[in-house]
Amino acid sequence: MTEPSLLVSDSEHAVRRADREDARLTDERRTSRPRRWTLSNRWGYAQAAAVIALCLFASVVPSPLYSVYAQRWHFSPLTLTLIFATYAFGVLAALLLAGRLSDQVGRRPVLIAALATLMLSSVLYIAADSTLWLFVARAVQGIATGAAVSTASAALLDLHPRRDPVNVGLTNGVASAIGLGLGSLVSSSLVQAGAAPRATPYVVELVLFAAALAGAYWMPEPVRERSTFRLTPQRPRVPAGIRHAFLLAGLAALSSWSIGGLFFSLGPQLSEQLFTTTNVIVGAVGGVVLGFAGALAQLVFRHTPNWLGAAAGSVGLAVGMLLVVIAAAANSSAAFVLGMTVAGFGFGLAFLGGLRQLNAVIPPEHRASVMSAFYVVAYASLSVPAIIAGFVVTHLGLDSTFETFGSVVAGIALIAAIEAWRTRPSRPAPEPNRRHDCEPALVG
Repeated sequence: MTEPSLLVSDSEHAVRRADREDARLTDERRTSRPRRWTLSNRWGYAQAAAVIALCLFASVVPSPLYSVYAQRWHFSPLTLTLIFATYAFGVLAALLLAGRLSDQVGRRPVLIAALATLMLSSVLYIAADSTLWLFVARAVQGIATGAAVSTASAALLDLHPRRDPVNVGLTNGVASAIGLGLGSLVSSSLVQAGAAPRATPYVVELVLFAAALAGAYWMPEPVRERSTFRLTPQRPRVPAGIRHAFLLAGLAALSSWSIGGLFFSLGPQLSEQLFTTTNVIVGAVGGVVLGFAGALAQLVFRHTPNWLGAAAGSVGLAVGMLLVVIAAAANSSAAFVLGMTVAGFGFGLAFLGGLRQLNAVIPPEHRASVMSAFYVVAYASLSVPAIIAGFVVTHLGLDSTFETFGSVVAGIALIAAIEAWRTRPSRPAPEPNRRHDCEPALVG
């Protein structure tokens, strides 16, 4: 027989275990929440790519309107380029100061906040009644774009089925280029249509941002372990062993992004002059061709070795810009379109090839600091040359400005091509012919 005291003890333990289990289940029911329906990873990936395209789309929406603003509020080309550059400085500030924010609090919250802020920037553009409003709207847009694009880029890698940085980089590059081309085309078409031109492009933009915000709400959240927000600026730094690869990527960014800064700020004026028209769509042809040609080049030549893409793309940039210089000097619209097409192909190839080469050699522990340094070069290339062009155009005129800057960019692109060519892999040594090494050759 079992002793009664042991029976009581076992019973008490069983009751206590049951009580603890009931308490645990009650706590789980109290704290658990119904699972939120989310998009699949494939659709989440598409949503992240769409956010990148939309941000670049919105970045060039004001370009066809700059001449309208200048006439209405009587500001100079220098002011125009400063307004354009304000966006780039805002993006850079967001990337350097809050680049890791989505790693801490999650991708979805940052995307939702950034897209909501981009909607605010659209409202600021619609309400703008002075030059100051444009500066404020452009700054808000830049900061929000930096947060949105960096977060969406990270989400692309998170949601890719194989986490393949090569394919993710291609998606990012193509989405960005298509966004630039579409933004120029749609905005110029709406302005040319004439129905409230200073408001309609931003209303369309606002609706698209609202749709993207809804999509971001339903995106899957790939960040599982979250922490509290800490503002941790990313210090730009390039380790000694990869400085040549960084130089190549930096030269590719300098030559390609400076073209973008020049043509999305002053390009419409040159197009209208060469085509002798005030049609806004024709004025935006340079930006449209640059964006679409860049996207097509990345898709067509996506399997090209990185060194060859960087070299060939840089040569294309140089040739394209020299054709633009000829177009400005000879007042040739045909040479201008051909030059922008060639430059667009070079833009896509050079930037993608140079960045891929850099990504392939960055040590994981230095990735954040190296990419911070790269973005400093890229966005400085987008803004500083445009500001300098604003100074120069006031004194030398539009044609001389494009001739001067086109020649400088062509020279930088050729240097980048030479550096890329130097990185080509050397041919492996041929296998020794053992028979020839050991025996005399047979004659006859």
